Amino acid sequence: MMKSGWKRILIFMLLLWQVLLLAGCDYYVNEQPEKQPAQQVQEPFRNQDSRGRYDSIGKLGTYSISIPAGVIDGWARYIGAPGDFADPKIKAKYQRPPKTYDLAIESFGFLYRITDGDVYTSFRQTEEDYRRDNETLIPYGKPFPWASVSAYGVYGAAPLNFNFTVQNEFKLAKEITHFDYIQQEQPLYGLTVYRANNGIDPQTGEPWKWDDNAKDILLKKDQAGNIKTYIKCGFTQHKNFCRHMFYNDRWHIQIWISYNRTYLPQWQEMEGNIIKILDSWRVSREGKLLGKQIGKA
Repeated sequence: MMKSGWKRILIFMLLLWQVLLLAGCDYYVNEQPEKQPAQQVQEPFRNQDSRGRYDSIGKLGTYSISIPAGVIDGWARYIGAPGDFADPKIKAKYQRPPKTYDLAIESFGFLYRITDGDVYTSFRQTEEDYRRDNETLIPYGKPFPWASVSAYGVYGAAPLNFNFTVQNEFKLAKEITHFDYIQQEQPLYGLTVYRANNGIDPQTGEPWKWDDNAKDILLKKDQAGNIKTYIKCGFTQHKNFCRHMFYNDRWHIQIWISYNRTYLPQWQEMEGNIIKILDSWRVSREGKLLGKQIGKA
């Protein structure tokens, strides 16, 4: 009789424990904040190359573009994305918006071959050409025909000229290095030339042989007098390079190019060819190509 009573008490306690457990679970579920289902964003159509690789897409300045896979040197950076050296906490919290043909591109880079207007693309003949030129030209001091190009979208009311940049460059040269940039009488390849201290090293009284602060400055203005092309060239024996920048009003972009000074006479051709390359990557907002892509594998 005692055993039967203990059995009833034990069964009753087990049933009570199960009821309390279920009630607690129900309370926990009901008290949790309701989670909204993740918003599904339809992926836009993206062009592919012969290897099945997808293009990089977005909007550069004025136009939507589809950059062939294997062309970008590094990656495309979009407006609002944290930089490489941003606080890791900021990077962790950043939620990149879905990539569309309207997503504003801040910048991206690629390699351009000056001699024929082509671009470097991995898994294309240009990859082998670039490797061969590195091995056969650079070690022997021969002109390297590849230029490094960076494209920057310009958004908002930022001026599309280098007026302030050049003015500030001349001002800093006078304040820090204590010499003026003097305009030369003769233009060079259609560019107005300015040389530091009229091309003379004040310490030696001879033409500059080397000085990072005394690069030649070459400019091109539009009809309104705004500086649209700004080139700085070194003149050392071993590192004779130009950093070439220009604006394009139609695209609303700034382009940076770095190349061997040997190719300076082709500065206008370079500007035209780079815009031609970008034009070949233009697409509709739905991703339809408007022409044949230069550099597609």
